[in-house]
Amino acid sequence: MADTVTPAVADPAGPGSTRRERTGWYFYDWANSAFQTTVITVFLGPFLTTVTELAAGCELGADSCDGAVYPLGIKVAAGSFYPYLISLSVFLTVFVLPVIGAIADRSAHKKRLLAAAAFTGAGATIAFAFVTGERYLLGGALFLIANISFGAAVVVYNSFLPQLGGPDERDGISSRGWAIGYLGGGLLLALNLVAVTMLSEEGNAQRTLDLARWSIVSAGVWWAAFTLVPLRWLREHPTAAALQAGGNVLTDGFRQLGRTLRELKTYPLTLFFLLAFLVFNDGIQTVITLASQYGTEELRLEQSTLIVTILLVQFLAFGGALALGALAKRIGAWKTVLLSLVLWTGVIIAAFRLPAEAPVPFMILGGCIGLVLGGSQALSRSLFSQLIPAGKEGEYYGFYEISDKGTSWLGPLAFGLVFQLTSSYRVGLVSLLIFFVVGFALLAAVPMRRAIIAAGNTPPRVL
Repeated sequence: MADTVTPAVADPAGPGSTRRERTGWYFYDWANSAFQTTVITVFLGPFLTTVTELAAGCELGADSCDGAVYPLGIKVAAGSFYPYLISLSVFLTVFVLPVIGAIADRSAHKKRLLAAAAFTGAGATIAFAFVTGERYLLGGALFLIANISFGAAVVVYNSFLPQLGGPDERDGISSRGWAIGYLGGGLLLALNLVAVTMLSEEGNAQRTLDLARWSIVSAGVWWAAFTLVPLRWLREHPTAAALQAGGNVLTDGFRQLGRTLRELKTYPLTLFFLLAFLVFNDGIQTVITLASQYGTEELRLEQSTLIVTILLVQFLAFGGALALGALAKRIGAWKTVLLSLVLWTGVIIAAFRLPAEAPVPFMILGGCIGLVLGGSQALSRSLFSQLIPAGKEGEYYGFYEISDKGTSWLGPLAFGLVFQLTSSYRVGLVSLLIFFVVGFALLAAVPMRRAIIAAGNTPPRVL
């Protein structure tokens, strides 16, 4: 597929952006959200935990398991393996994603980087077809590849946002992207729900495990197939550095990253916003990532209940993203995100009090999550785009992505440690409150208008 490179440096305000190009950008959210919903949010946690429990000597379908596995000779409780794995993947992305962003800023062919990362992640996801029996280490390795590739692709994808619209348009563009992503992820989840409902057998735990595995595989196929749309419709918007670059893009990217790291102190307010985002979004991502494990292991809910709840979250998040985007037009994105963090605190408290084996309260809480989820993330993304110096979108989104979709690390680490010490998922959940409280305080302390001007950008009319 040929790349179309604009003959001049793209204006960050995005005057050359077309509706077709923006639609292509939205479609990558449609493509990759299948991995986030079907894999991360619903199936992978219970699936990989079950495979790990089998490797620990527990019986398939047992109500509880106190066994342990020994990856690299380290004793790990079976229930903690998946949260620890998430933390490991994010530790690795800390080194990978900023480099990918720097390379993207130095490359005149960002779509090729998007394709390489997306297809690598999709391929690793499809390879879960081979994670059978007690192969928890294979599952862990494939997850690491898929999740790191997922983050790398999102870094490149997000770096297009400042070139698709001006300061007053980005909240709407980002919100529509998230909303369409929720529809795509929800549609595949609905198809998997039908499959699980029709093909599962009462008392047949192996059939349930197999259905989960093939649902994970379906997300990889979906991700790969729909990535072809943005690769076709997006246009290249090379930066001045990309047009002037010579030599090896990889080595130039490393050098540029080094310069950016040394210059970060020049934009302290951008860094302060990034710190706030890393804290509160780590809490959001941990809730999303571990919700199915909490529902399965602590609340003893059926897999079908979890899928229905997450499906409810997806479709309500579509409306929630658009609604909070509309609210941001009235009161500003900054105030809207702060409001969403207050609501997230209420969600954690309510989740702690949920009764076991009671699907209806769990579904109601899922609906509340859906209404606040999309907007808080979409508006954070567009807010950050205002704080990035022109021409360094990929690098800065590389740092941003360290705690974006599915890449939280402190939250899962805290959750896993608390569970290992207390054997209580409820206590582990309560430990996440600190992320929302501290994140709110940090974000409230950011003078947004001054921060945007300091980055050399024009503030939107309403903040």
